[in-house]
Amino acid sequence: MGRGIAQMAAQAGSQVLLYDTQPGAAEAARSALQTTWATLVNKGKLEAAQAQAYLARVDAVDSLAALSACQLVIEAVVERLDVKRLLFAELEALVQPGTVLATNTSSLSVTAIGAGLLRPERLAGYHFFNPVPLMRVVEVIAGVHTAVQVCERLAAYARQFGHAPVSAQDTPGFIVNHAGRGYGTEALRVVGERVADFATTDRILKDQMGFRLGPFELMDLTGLDVSHPVMETIYHQYFEEPRYRPSVITAQRLAGGLLGKKVGAGFYAYAEGVAQSLPEPTVPDIATLPPVWVSPKAARRVELYQLLKQLGATIETSSIPCASALILVAPLGLDVTTLAAVERLDPARTVGIDMMLDDNTTRRRVLATNPATRRDMRNAAHALFARDGKAVSVIRDSGGFVTQRVVATIVNIAADMCQQGVCSPADLDLAVTLGLGYPLGPLAMGDRIGPANVLEILFNLQTVYGDPRYRPSPWLRRRGALGLSLLQEEE
Repeated sequence: MGRGIAQMAAQAGSQVLLYDTQPGAAEAARSALQTTWATLVNKGKLEAAQAQAYLARVDAVDSLAALSACQLVIEAVVERLDVKRLLFAELEALVQPGTVLATNTSSLSVTAIGAGLLRPERLAGYHFFNPVPLMRVVEVIAGVHTAVQVCERLAAYARQFGHAPVSAQDTPGFIVNHAGRGYGTEALRVVGERVADFATTDRILKDQMGFRLGPFELMDLTGLDVSHPVMETIYHQYFEEPRYRPSVITAQRLAGGLLGKKVGAGFYAYAEGVAQSLPEPTVPDIATLPPVWVSPKAARRVELYQLLKQLGATIETSSIPCASALILVAPLGLDVTTLAAVERLDPARTVGIDMMLDDNTTRRRVLATNPATRRDMRNAAHALFARDGKAVSVIRDSGGFVTQRVVATIVNIAADMCQQGVCSPADLDLAVTLGLGYPLGPLAMGDRIGPANVLEILFNLQTVYGDPRYRPSPWLRRRGALGLSLLQEEE
């Protein structure tokens, strides 16, 4: 991380001094930078003269005192509060009064790091993401004592790197690690309830919402030795807030050494670095499909009728289904069992379909059975919705579908961050799209689905589970009620 920051600083025109307590580490980092720039020259992406100029701006030093004349010192040491506090206390005694001190911490409080300083107003968080040259976002974090001018200077310097600075308050996880809590934790709850397995959950979220990696692919790539402790840290830093509750699944797998891709085994097995996944279930071969009856309370009912016509289904339009009909419901946040009971439908013939998103925008359809659904009706629904070649996943009954639950949780956490004043809506979405690679920022996701629909999903999930983790944020509740964009700033 420190080497990546040094690379970008040198390329931005700064004279850079590298220091490490481990003998030879700073010189090794400089040599690695020389190799990096030489590689870019060989690939035709950098002129040889420019590479030499960059290298000339980087020097390894053998003492902390050598940093005394620096205008900015960026720390990228081990993530321990006691170590960082000691380092900054030593730096404060060495550097000039106008020197800015920056910590690259990803999870520790900037205020706590600077608590022992004589001038904590010149310390700020400056959180880069790895690898620094490729991850073009940096969080600029103000502790409670940090001077406004310090953050402004750091943001301006990040722009010289070609990075996008986003401003955050000193809260657990800052922006990216905080906003990213919903994706993995809610997916783990889905699997923990045996709604769907790891691979099916990944496929659904990638093909329906457009995530580049499924949550379990992502945790395998990051490594559970990294991702699970972050879950625990943010959960405890927020005094056991239910929205951030970790999962026993990752705790057990971490204890068992199933860390992910780097050890060849995680949520997936790996052969030569490639994840091995079971093939998707085959589409049932059904000679004659039953007629289809759609609940009058189905979400996107008109669009669902149009889809059924395109698939060549025989559609019933009577007020009640005939004795042989496949019954379709399309809930937002409710389970198929509840709808069958409330609407007095035959549960043996009732199947749910996720219509939260426009079918034309997805690469997969998701169906859900309830505990009483007959196998012939399950197979008929699968065969019908796969008629045009689109992928279909059939999951077990739950409160809401996989994408509904995960996306509503992501949006709700982001809305709560805005309610807390962690950052602006625009900075939140920018940080998450650049830092996590989401297809849309969390608030833009909410706008795409409709804030009122997200609210309905959360209210219904609360009804099904009675769990405060689905409690809607006031920010979301107000905008959903008024039909406002979640990205709109408050006066």
